[in-house]
Amino acid sequence: MKAVCEICPHHCSIDEGQLGFCRARTNKNGEIVCENYGKMTSIALDPIEKKPLKRFFPGSFILSVGSYGCNLKCPFCQNYEISMTCGGKISTEKVMPELLVGMAESLVSRGNIGIAYTYNEPLISYEYVMDCARLAKRKSLKNVVVTNGYICEKPLEELLPYIDAMNIDLKSFSNEFYKNIKGDLETVKNTITLAAKNCHVEVTTLIIPGENDSGEEMEELSAWLASISPEIPLHVTRFFPRYLMTEKKPTPVDKILKLADVARKNLRYVYEGNI
Repeated sequence: MKAVCEICPHHCSIDEGQLGFCRARTNKNGEIVCENYGKMTSIALDPIEKKPLKRFFPGSFILSVGSYGCNLKCPFCQNYEISMTCGGKISTEKVMPELLVGMAESLVSRGNIGIAYTYNEPLISYEYVMDCARLAKRKSLKNVVVTNGYICEKPLEELLPYIDAMNIDLKSFSNEFYKNIKGDLETVKNTITLAAKNCHVEVTTLIIPGENDSGEEMEELSAWLASISPEIPLHVTRFFPRYLMTEKKPTPVDKILKLADVARKNLRYVYEGNI
């Protein structure tokens, strides 16, 4: 019997034992469950600025964890080794919520402020993030989510009370761009809008030559962000050839600098990344 996943707008109808579009959610006995629950591919104590978060506890560290899978199909993916695979094809370490929160607590003496759910798309592991975030919150640890923002409104609203900060990818301000990566611009805009009302939010846009690098698009994107709040930090980030876009050249540094200046007409905090 098929079951429908309600976490993201793909609304995958999944047969028993099969995986959804994201390769991390499955149908078990007629119920959609998180197949990659607690299966970590990456664990590191990172500077908070690496998330990137520039205006959330600067100078601190955060225990950062990731699994595998993603609910978008970006040909320029910077973490494709874990985002574009499934559990049977990659090595993982089982880290249950109690263990993860215990690890985070043990690192407080080294400047750790909490847990960041990152590296792949964390919200396809929705149940795991929720369980860890609830427990971390009770321990007075911060919860940070680094996400593509492609999540349905209901699960997002249920999660947000436990989240202290988010960095959300706004990959383009073009509907056509999002269509090509199997996503939806309006969903991501809604995620940013809702999150900004509930926690600290910073936004990242990876600038890809010939794809989303026009001054007009940056003007529109930054003006929209400013309509929510001109205080939202924007990271204008340089692209390097990866995954299915190895033929592309890196974004020229002067292009990043110019687009950052465009964004500064609307936003107070704009940061150039990867230059």
